[in-house]
Amino acid sequence: MVTSTAKRKAVDPEEGAPPEVVLTPAVFHILLALADGESHGYGIMQDIDRITDGDMRLGPGTLYRSIQRMLVDELIEELAISLHDEADDDRRRYYRLTRKGLAVARREAQRLANLVEAARHRDLLAPRPRRGVKP
Repeated sequence: MVTSTAKRKAVDPEEGAPPEVVLTPAVFHILLALADGESHGYGIMQDIDRITDGDMRLGPGTLYRSIQRMLVDELIEELAISLHDEADDDRRRYYRLTRKGLAVARREAQRLANLVEAARHRDLLAPRPRRGVKP
């Protein structure tokens, strides 16, 4: 699995649960971009740029190395045909999340949400505004 250098937790083999891992930022951003649906590499790069407001920019090398590893780890799959009857260049490849990829993305999103909540409790972030109340 594409991970950072963070240590993995031990797993009871009888439980059959996958090990909890910390994804690299590039891999999580790719999973996040594909959560809205299928896309090609350049579209993934554009979506990451958009959702991070330009704070995270993946170069083609990082993107495609990550995609290759994610394919091996079965987090994403390559589609056999182009989408929406597009007359795309034969080199353009489209990708989508697998069930495993969606589960990994959800687990990582929850892990990050827990960290953000801990940061709020320690006054590192402003508290969440209540619904209906303008900040």
